[in-house]
Amino acid sequence: MRGPRAASLRPLSLLSLVVALLPGTRAQGSAGLLQCFRVGSQRNLNCSWEPLPDSRNPIVLHFQSRKYHSNRTQTVAVPAGQSWGTIARKKFTEADHLLVWGTQGGRPLWTPVLVDLETRVKPDTPHLLPGGVDFSEDAPLEATVQWQPPEWPSKPLICQFYYQRCLEQGWSLLEPEVKTVPLSPVEMQELELTSAYKVRGRCRVETKGDLWSEWSQALHFQTPPAAPKDVWIAGNPCMTPGSPAALLVWKAPGPCVQVSYQVWFWAGEKMQMQEEVPCCSWPIPAWARWARVSAKDGVPWVPSTNLSLFCLAADSAPQNVVVSSIAGTPGLLVSWQQGTQEPWEYVVAWALDGKALEDVSWTRISLGNHSAVLLGNFTRGVPYHISVTAVFPEGLAPAPSVWGFGEELAPVAGPAVWRLPDDPLGTPAVAWGELSKHQLRGHLSHYTWCARSGSRASVCVNVSSSTRKVTLPELPWGPCKLWVMAATIAGQGPPGPSLQFHLPGNTLSWGVLPRILCPWALFLLVCCLGLATSGRCLHLRHKVLPRWVLEKVPDPANSHSGHPHIEQVLQPQPQPQAPGDVPILEVEEIEPMPLIEPPQASTPVHSGYEKHFMPTLEELSLLGPPSPHVLA
Repeated sequence: MRGPRAASLRPLSLLSLVVALLPGTRAQGSAGLLQCFRVGSQRNLNCSWEPLPDSRNPIVLHFQSRKYHSNRTQTVAVPAGQSWGTIARKKFTEADHLLVWGTQGGRPLWTPVLVDLETRVKPDTPHLLPGGVDFSEDAPLEATVQWQPPEWPSKPLICQFYYQRCLEQGWSLLEPEVKTVPLSPVEMQELELTSAYKVRGRCRVETKGDLWSEWSQALHFQTPPAAPKDVWIAGNPCMTPGSPAALLVWKAPGPCVQVSYQVWFWAGEKMQMQEEVPCCSWPIPAWARWARVSAKDGVPWVPSTNLSLFCLAADSAPQNVVVSSIAGTPGLLVSWQQGTQEPWEYVVAWALDGKALEDVSWTRISLGNHSAVLLGNFTRGVPYHISVTAVFPEGLAPAPSVWGFGEELAPVAGPAVWRLPDDPLGTPAVAWGELSKHQLRGHLSHYTWCARSGSRASVCVNVSSSTRKVTLPELPWGPCKLWVMAATIAGQGPPGPSLQFHLPGNTLSWGVLPRILCPWALFLLVCCLGLATSGRCLHLRHKVLPRWVLEKVPDPANSHSGHPHIEQVLQPQPQPQAPGDVPILEVEEIEPMPLIEPPQASTPVHSGYEKHFMPTLEELSLLGPPSPHVLA
């Protein structure tokens, strides 16, 4: 048995000799480097390599002790297609040196590697203690982080710690490196208030620096909060009764932290305090003249932020505020002129039209500057509400707000048009509505109304931006179609809803003719009456008016109300004759007939004459000859 065993070990001895003499060489057919190191609390030896082209045949790991059992070789089978293998802790001795190589189908794969089991160690990760962060009590802000070293190995280790600030991508190394013997906490200096950080670490054996542990789980913590540095007002700071309440607003510290605030309002001896206020606005009472904001549990060396709410005279406010777009950029240029007093600073605020009141942005402009370039994501064709306020030690002086557009575009719609009562009669009048700023997408420059009658060509007329009512005196009769378009400096928009109506051809004559004929008819009637009653036209008086109307005292004979039951037959009276020709008649005396009383009227008769002019029966009988049937 001794001979065959010696013969089987001879190739391995030769291989070891080659490795000792030429440590940098590789066996023929090598597929890459073999790496072996100890890792984890189980203290096994892990080996890994690059994937092999031939993944159908299994791989065999060979290892041999170089200190205690140099003549004994052991093997570990690796499943086909796997690129790593593990040598269990029970198969080798602590503090030994192992020679490791691999074969596939009896053919060597890599250059054998010599592994020092005391130095080729990949430690476990360090443990950062939750809640183990302590902050300094004065500026600048510092922090100490408590941690525990890996449980294995028990040798001295060197550890590195990295930190990452909120919203940053990279990690920064904390200097210097920390040793486990003696154990000391991790120190962080010059931290930002109201921010968030992450810390992680890794360790290695002190004598060898090429094998680090995996990264530890990151520890998240938040630094103490501070009062907001920039506090402003959303809405009209100079409120009037009935106007919407303004908001006290401040800028958020960032998305990585959650902060509660305390807000004070006061005027004279009256004060109101609100705790546990969320970020980042609160309504301002109408009576308040001062405001203060501080962070709950904030650091003592950062004071609260105060803001005066007094409204100053209008002549102290900025004058002639103008907003214009900047060619080639999405920004806005805001310019103004100084009022009667010189302020501390200016505040330019802007908000998207239609957004909530607290969704406002602002920037502070130092004294001496009367313009500001607002850089941001200004959407093209969208209106923004812009205001400029002068800030004084004793209060605020806001200028009237204006509208601005990041880039002006043509309108997207036209105004609706409707017909008004004719002015004058027969002349059509129309009016149109106002477009919203979102429909205009720019500053309105002018309107254009167009009309088309029948098959004629359209006629268009430009009017000013303040005009919203026109009369159309020169439209031809017949069917007519009218529409209105709006325009900005970027161009003209589409036509709005059209109005269709019909103009009759005789509208003008029928409307004017009654006005002309009525005065002339009245004039002629007055002339006729005047001529008839005057002394110049007596022959017309009898033809136009009854005879009895012209008498000073009315003739009783013209009244028939006194004897309606007597029939009168008026005969022409004979002309007087000469005395010699008059025949002699014998008159027979006849007894007068008894008078017949007229029937009593059921209702009194009103003749229209005064009482002392009423004729008697005798007077009535003398008006003419008696009736024939009475004389008979």
